[in-house]
Amino acid sequence: MRKAFAVVTLAAGLLVGSAFGADEYKINPVNSSANFAVKHLMVSTVKGRFSDVQGTINYDPKDVTNSSVKAVIKTSTLATDNASRDAHVKSADFFDVAKYPEIKFESTKIEKRGNQYVAIGNLTIKDVTKHVELPFTVNTTEMGGQKSLGADATLTINRFDYHVDWDKMPGSVDKTVKIELNIEASQPKAAAVPAK
Repeated sequence: MRKAFAVVTLAAGLLVGSAFGADEYKINPVNSSANFAVKHLMVSTVKGRFSDVQGTINYDPKDVTNSSVKAVIKTSTLATDNASRDAHVKSADFFDVAKYPEIKFESTKIEKRGNQYVAIGNLTIKDVTKHVELPFTVNTTEMGGQKSLGADATLTINRFDYHVDWDKMPGSVDKTVKIELNIEASQPKAAAVPAK
């Protein structure tokens, strides 16, 4: 009984230690974006982006594998620099933004593989959630008493897997979509210490 209690206590201590070791950062949607690229007519590449990315990153600088991320992308902010195309991609043929206003990602763990980190978690697009792996790099800085974090991640998906499966003109839009996430997140500025 004592041994079991000791094991539970040790596990709780490790969990608390990991939580306290991670700094919380809020994603800044102004300086963050989710970008995508897809082949059109199999000859050219069309690029687009979602400009509203929000969420929280818990980052442990001493051990990145203790970190986590939870992010939400607003689908209505999709833009490809062509109004007609944007309207079509936002329609029920593709993202159906009226019915599915958010794309979500939540990590389940972070792994270190050689010199690279990988965020492993669940990606939800429309009514489908799939387990994915996002290789990423991360950098931190501090300016004016505020800590900031920058992360870049990449992912390739098959859009048909997520019911983004319009294909009335087969071959006009490729199934494979390359995604690049450019994220900036910050901690609240440290409160000024009143002068004595």
